[in-house]
This record gives sequence, C-alpha cells and structure tokens, in this order.
Amino acid sequence: MNLNKTLYLLLFSMVVTLSSEAQNREGTDRVINKLGQTLFYLNNYYLDSLDNIRLVDVAITSILGELDPHSSYVTAKDVKAMNEPLEGNFEGVGIEFAIIRDTLTVSATIANGPCERAGMRAGDKIIAVDSENIASIGLTNQLVQKYLRGPKDTRVKLDVLRKGEREILTFEIIRDKIPINSLDACYEVSPGVVYLKLSRFAATSSREIIDALVALNLKRIEGIVLDLRGNSGGYLGTALEISNFFLERDQMIVYTEGMRVPKMMERANGNGFYRKGALAVLIDEDSASGSEIVAGAIQDWDRGVIIGRRSFGKGLVQQLLPLNDGSQLRLTVARYHTPSGRVIQMPYQKGRSKDYYMDHVERYRRGEYFSRDSISLPDSLKYKTLVLGRTVFGGGGIMPDIFVPADTTFFSEYYSLLVRRNILTDFVNSYLDLNREELLKKYPDFGSFSSYFVIDEKLLGQLYNYAAEKGLEMNKEQAARSEDQISLNITALVARTLYGMNNYYKVINSYGDQAFKKAIEFISSEGSL
Repeated sequence: MNLNKTLYLLLFSMVVTLSSEAQNREGTDRVINKLGQTLFYLNNYYLDSLDNIRLVDVAITSILGELDPHSSYVTAKDVKAMNEPLEGNFEGVGIEFAIIRDTLTVSATIANGPCERAGMRAGDKIIAVDSENIASIGLTNQLVQKYLRGPKDTRVKLDVLRKGEREILTFEIIRDKIPINSLDACYEVSPGVVYLKLSRFAATSSREIIDALVALNLKRIEGIVLDLRGNSGGYLGTALEISNFFLERDQMIVYTEGMRVPKMMERANGNGFYRKGALAVLIDEDSASGSEIVAGAIQDWDRGVIIGRRSFGKGLVQQLLPLNDGSQLRLTVARYHTPSGRVIQMPYQKGRSKDYYMDHVERYRRGEYFSRDSISLPDSLKYKTLVLGRTVFGGGGIMPDIFVPADTTFFSEYYSLLVRRNILTDFVNSYLDLNREELLKKYPDFGSFSSYFVIDEKLLGQLYNYAAEKGLEMNKEQAARSEDQISLNITALVARTLYGMNNYYKVINSYGDQAFKKAIEFISSEGSL
C-alpha cells in the first residue's frame, strides 16, 4: 500500500469516528492535515523503514479504542474468519475431529458431507494428507484446518488407518460447502414439549429451527423451551426472524435510535408458527445482543417467561463500513431498545473497555449470580410490560422473571483445570477411541445408554491417572467435591460422540439443570404468567 492510499484509509476512519466535539474544537480539515503531516514526516525523516499498513492498523485500533466497547477494527485477514460462523458454512471435507495421541482422529462425519459420501467413518485415523505425513508432528487445530479446508470442488487425498484393516485406506475427497449449525439441539422433552438450544444467530438459524421441528413430526406443539444461555448474538435480521415466530402481527420487536441514524422500529409480521402456547426462554450472564432482543420482546409482550440470570447488556448497533483493502470498521451507530422502551446496553465509559468487560467479575463479587436481592436498581429504571402491566427493569441486560442462581457447589480448582486444559475432553476421546465398538454393542441406542451406562470408580481412576500424565496431579478432596459433575460431563461427552449432540443436552438437562427444570414446570402449569 503506498503512502497516499495509507493516508486516505486513515483519514476516512477519522472522518467517520471523530466526535462532533472534536470536530468543533479543531475542525475536520485541521485534524486531517495533522495526521497527514505526521505520516509524511515519518515516511520521509524516520531513521528506519516503516510498515505503513501496520502503522495504519495500529492507529485505527487506537482511535476506536477511545470509543464504546463494541466499535472495532477488523483486518482484511480476519474478516472472513469472523463472518464464517454466522454465514453458516465453510468449505472443507466434513468431519468432526479430535487429536488423540498426536494423531488426527475422526470423531464423526458430517451428514451427507464429502467424507461420509466417500465412506469414511468415526474412529478413522488420518495419517497423511496428499501423501504428506501428519501423524506425530505436533498437530494443532489450526494445522488440521490448514490441511483439510480448501475451496469447493478441490480434491484432497487422505490416507487412513482403520481398526480391523491391515492396509492403509486411501480416500479421494472432493471438498464441498460444510454447514455450521447454530441450532445445537432440538428434541421432544415430553409429548409436544420441545427443547431448542441456539448457540448464535446465524444466517441459517431460522431455517435450522423450522427443519428440525419438521423432522420431529409432532402432531402439535404444546410448549417450547428456547435456550439462549451463552448465546452472544449474531445477525440482527435472524434475531428478528426468531422473535417473529412467537409474536402477533404489528407487535414491536425492537427499535433503534442513534444521533446520526433515524429511529427504526421492527415489528412482527404475524406469520409466526407459534404465536400462542407456553414459551420459556433461558438466559444467563453470557446471553447478549440478539439473545437480549428476543428475550426483551417476549418479556415486554408477556408472551412467555424469562428464566435464569441477568443477561450481559450488549445493546449497541454496529454498522459494517468497508475499507479499501478489504478490512472493516464495525462502528457503533445506535442503541437497541425493547418494545417498552428499555435500553438493553449496560452503562460504560468511553475508552474503558477493560473495565466494561470486567463487569462480569463485579457482578460475581456482588453476589448477583447467587441472589436476586443483590441486584439493586432504582425506581427510575422501572418499566411496565405491554399486556399485563408487570414491572420489568432497564439499566442494562434483561432481568429474568424467574431467577435461578448459579450452582457452584461442585466447583473446585482441580475440576476447573480438568476442563480448562481440555484434559476431560481429551480423556473421553481416548476412551472412545479404544472402546467405541464395545460400547455400541452394549448400548446400541441412546435409550439403553441412558438407562444403564454408569461412571464407576475404575473409569474415574483412569481419568485421574490420565490427568496426572498430563501434569495435573490429583487432589482427592477436590476430586470428591466435583465427582458428580465430572461424571456428568463424561457421560454427556460420550453420549454426544456416540449418539449426537441432541443427546449431549438430554444428559446435561436431565441431571440438575435448575433453569431447565423451572422451564418444564412453567410449561406444565400451562404457561401462565
């Protein structure tokens, strides 16, 4: 990039982000000249050579760091990677994998994906890609993606070791578009009652939900549990589509306001498939943006019950502004408001994004995760719902109708390290690598697995020994405190690999998930607020 292009890039970013206060004080022209002079002097007088592209990236990042916590700069290199999960697909071979003993092992093949069509199976070990050995070379997830991802219709040769086969099997795989599902689970909890777990608001989310419900082939839906815990947002349009599933025609979903953008109101079109009937929405402190739009609309219209803990409070609208090298500004231009007028965004100070993201820690210290009474909000933040006139609160995030405290009774540092270091998942992958066929013979379906599979002391001992080999020595007292949770996680991970993601959530939800339990109780009571 030459100096002129670099200067134009930097100047454009300044024009769109400088506050009116700064413009009034110095004037746009003076600011532009000042920056131009700086770059001119640097490139003509500095003693060493300069990387103008990096200088501009650093300058833009620094400028945006003085604004709100969600305005950001995305380099051209990162734009595609950031958009991929929301666009709902990537191009590759179509496997879920684990790296077991430094060998790439297929955990599952994507339904109707290239590898499944070619005849590859769970348990296959990929030892070479296009004749290049990849076993025992210090594999990482990034390296695996480099080897296996590639443009649609390109070919890749995979050499595979398969249990029971003496010879190496070679597969010619033609890469294709691989779906990235945002709907993690959809299953029938009880007759007519459906559980939906949505991890993000992707371009394909609405269609995923519809297709999954059609596949259930229910005569009638008696209740829906929509689990948005941990869902940090995504596309606004998708959040509107999903809100529209549940609301009547012309009911407002959300409105936005900003200093330089007109007020915009989004309303339901009345074509939703579940506008009446019991509805429970689960949220927690990691539910943000699109999750808060959906939960806020459901709550304000008294359409369903919100269960869990106060959501994150991310209610700022970003507009994507392309720059001439393929990079983007994600610039905050407005705020989201729920139908009753509540501001979703929690308070923040410009240029203090570190403090903003530490609010989670402060909530924990104040006891907000454990007691609703620890949340103190002034009367000025009280609002009324639009049908029943119930009191709800603004001030950042969505306050649940039914509060469910976080359960930390099982927590220990030992358990935390098992999870954070990925030891628990790696152990389960190794266990299944050795025992998959035996387990499927013993438990041919999830029903038999759910009824008879037991985590015994022998298996737990194997985990503790495996952890010790990885450098995590066992703490008997802490392991005993966390034993039930460790056993639950092992069971759920085994169920996921052998029988699919739906069954992972069947295990997790069935053993002590209080928010899920409250949701089912609410729906059983015919969903009365």
